[in-house]
Amino acid sequence: MEKTFWNIYKTFFKVGTLLLGGGYVILPLLQSELNEKRGWATDDELCEFYALGQSVPGIIAANMSIFVGYKLLGQKGAFAAATGIVTPAFLAIVLIAEILEELIKFHFINSIFWGVGIGVVILVLLAVKEMWNKSVVDKFSFAIFLGAFILSGILKVSPALIIIASAIAGIIYKLKTDKAEGGKEC
Repeated sequence: MEKTFWNIYKTFFKVGTLLLGGGYVILPLLQSELNEKRGWATDDELCEFYALGQSVPGIIAANMSIFVGYKLLGQKGAFAAATGIVTPAFLAIVLIAEILEELIKFHFINSIFWGVGIGVVILVLLAVKEMWNKSVVDKFSFAIFLGAFILSGILKVSPALIIIASAIAGIIYKLKTDKAEGGKEC
């Protein structure tokens, strides 16, 4: 499929309709749509865009769609992807907001939401698995993961500080590794 404004919009609109559960669910959905079906992005690129999307302020799914859209078609692609990903949620809010209060009184509807919740948990676990496989690749990256996990989960340190500290540690590690290898460039 050609990388046109309309095709990018339609692809991200489709992902946006399936995006229940927030930004953590977007990675497996985009891998299916952009890598496996269209060949527009590699798994490594998507993981990098995902990490970037988490690192900047805003909604992860929207941030990631902007990065991917920009890669595909520049500013037009970023706009198409961002509007495509948010349109389904906007339409759902506009169309369902008034009747949602009445709908949740039905046991059947609560059962549907329970089922969707289980599906979201599975998609989050798939995203974690994919990020683990691409991110934790050696002892150093495992040490960074373990330190970030302890600082975040146990000591309740701000995620922003953990990201900054991890980036600094990665830079120092890379500089030392390059120096030890005789200054070879990657």
